[in-house]
Amino acid sequence: MHKEALALRGFYRLKLGEEKNGKTEIVGDSGWHENQVTNLGFQNYVCALIGGLAGSKQVGAVVIGTGGAPATGDTALAGETKRQSCGNATVASKTMRATAAIASGDHPGGTPNISNIALIETTASGGTIMCGNTYASSTWNSNQGLSATYELRFAT
Repeated sequence: MHKEALALRGFYRLKLGEEKNGKTEIVGDSGWHENQVTNLGFQNYVCALIGGLAGSKQVGAVVIGTGGAPATGDTALAGETKRQSCGNATVASKTMRATAAIASGDHPGGTPNISNIALIETTASGGTIMCGNTYASSTWNSNQGLSATYELRFAT
């Protein structure tokens, strides 16, 4: 009997951009990093969604914060600073990509030292984290926009 293992891995990348001479110049790039899926991420976003169960969730927003990586049991992102709705697309037979862009005009104010990211189902407060992680912190100035790309890949 053939057994097939299925693994879910997530990867994310953030870029800070600044308008200079009419063009957007990248002033910060996290590079690609691997994420951690939370326990409720597996339960509500994967298992319950596949089964069409009540309480299943779908990714609807990217959350940026100033804290550390979410633990497997976390439901909220530490130091949440900004939520932005995301566009989701299937980019390969086993890959879902979520993208979000936050213009400098939608900056949360101040100069937050951002250092974590997560996917969540809602742009409203509350919700349940699907997955997330931390990266080398970066000061997010009010004249900078932010773009986030998150990929969830199933591997066999």
